[in-house]
Amino acid sequence: MKNGYHFYRDCIEICLRCAAICNHCASSCTEEKDVTMMARCIQLDMECATVCYATAQLMSLGSTNAIQICSICADICEACAAECSQHSNKHCQECAESCKQCADACRKLLVS
Repeated sequence: MKNGYHFYRDCIEICLRCAAICNHCASSCTEEKDVTMMARCIQLDMECATVCYATAQLMSLGSTNAIQICSICADICEACAAECSQHSNKHCQECAESCKQCADACRKLLVS
């Protein structure tokens, strides 16, 4: 069965982890010396966390829209990873890596 929690389990877990790390990154960015410089990162972190939570929820429901949202989630995760990778602080580097993993997991579902 290509829907429901069991089919999507790994991706759900990766999305939830990514959302938590993006929230942590956004919060940590607000404590940087130049918060204005971090504005794009904060915005993408919040968007990424939102779409990751929504993607995980739709996958757990076995939604017929899960694959479409996985595609959107991958795009936003890739944008967030690209932004975060430009910053040398630990929380942004951790976020970039988590976003890359999430994008990869979502893209894998698009071809299965």
